[in-house]
Amino acid sequence: MKIASWNINSVRFRLDIVERFLKEMAPDILCLQETKAENAMFPLAALKGFGYPHIVINGQKMHHGVAILSKVPLVEDRSHDWQDNGEARHIGVRLPNGVLLENVYVPAGGDIPDRGQNPKFGQKLDFLSRMIDWSSTLSEPTILTGDFNIAPLEADVWSHKQLLDVVSHTPVEVETLARLQASHNWVDLGRHFIPAPERLYTWWSYRAKDWAASDRGRRLDHMWASPSLVEKAIGHMVHQTCRDWEKPSDHIPIVTEFSF
Repeated sequence: MKIASWNINSVRFRLDIVERFLKEMAPDILCLQETKAENAMFPLAALKGFGYPHIVINGQKMHHGVAILSKVPLVEDRSHDWQDNGEARHIGVRLPNGVLLENVYVPAGGDIPDRGQNPKFGQKLDFLSRMIDWSSTLSEPTILTGDFNIAPLEADVWSHKQLLDVVSHTPVEVETLARLQASHNWVDLGRHFIPAPERLYTWWSYRAKDWAASDRGRRLDHMWASPSLVEKAIGHMVHQTCRDWEKPSDHIPIVTEFSF
């Protein structure tokens, strides 16, 4: 089974490249973040027509939003309000084999890495703290994926020194994400298969005139697994070519293949 995750930055605006990805890469499941569509406006019919009849959504008008598209049945869909303000940032399901799949869109956190000067940064840290509380109680095999909006390792950013005070790579964010990882002994599948110090990015800013030439990327998108599932993971890929498609997202899809 191939499970993919992609911050699509508007599923309706980028429906064509979602279709292309599904046809060319054929994942069994695709987790989307930043769908930017309330439930009534979500393109259900089109996505089902692409061969994904099982879809769960947690949408919101104009902002945020998450969804899971699947070729296989999904049960027990649920959402957590880790933002504590009703924003649509999580959707979770149980797969036919009993494994839990959790799709999350962590807040970006604004521009200033200071809770006092920037409430959005505090909200991001609080979001992660609530995730830690949830994670520490998990007792079932779980896959956690999505846009975490944190690049934790030096090899996850184009310049460790220049980004130390930039939101997404600050020490407090990296330390908080490490606490989340430790709370369930999560295995970072990206780095399990592509160990540091190898360069590994999933996001490039729209601001760059030539994103590939400047290559100022960050690894903001992740897929983690419970320790008991690691032996079932047989490969992990990032699809960098998608960043060059027409009307691209600033993120690229990540895909892990499992032997179940």
